[in-house]
Amino acid sequence: MGEDLPFRIPINQIPHPEYDLIHFIQTKLLPMQKRSPKVLLVDDNDLMRTLLRGILRSESCQVIGEAKNGLIALDLVERMLPDVVFLDVMMPEMDGLEVLQNIKEKYPGIRVIMITGNPSVENVQESIQGGASGFIVKPFNTAKVLDTLHKALEHIGKDTR
Repeated sequence: MGEDLPFRIPINQIPHPEYDLIHFIQTKLLPMQKRSPKVLLVDDNDLMRTLLRGILRSESCQVIGEAKNGLIALDLVERMLPDVVFLDVMMPEMDGLEVLQNIKEKYPGIRVIMITGNPSVENVQESIQGGASGFIVKPFNTAKVLDTLHKALEHIGKDTR
């Protein structure tokens, strides 16, 4: 019977009848099920990665890795399996659109948010058609980054985009 549960609760944490069940759920069960999203930052510009890192850490995201080009990004995606990848469109070695295609082929559940300083209609369309969960234009602001992140995270588990 208890084997069906996705988590285990130590016997000393099971509430006694006199404890408030709602308090138990809020303080014990919900924190066990929620975790900070794991994020990978991919941009050839060190300053952009630094800015994104600061914004995301203020939101309690786990920045689990950073890459300067698409080849390194694919290696990190495979090894770290992030929940979300912030991915620059224009990079050396392999551009962001090619990286997006590779990620979505192997890991369709990973959310990819594209970043660019040159928002051409073609880039935006190709990104969305390729499965990107959002698009951010440089220079970006905190509100736009967080809004795009939250929208991408809302859909985790609902589809592959």
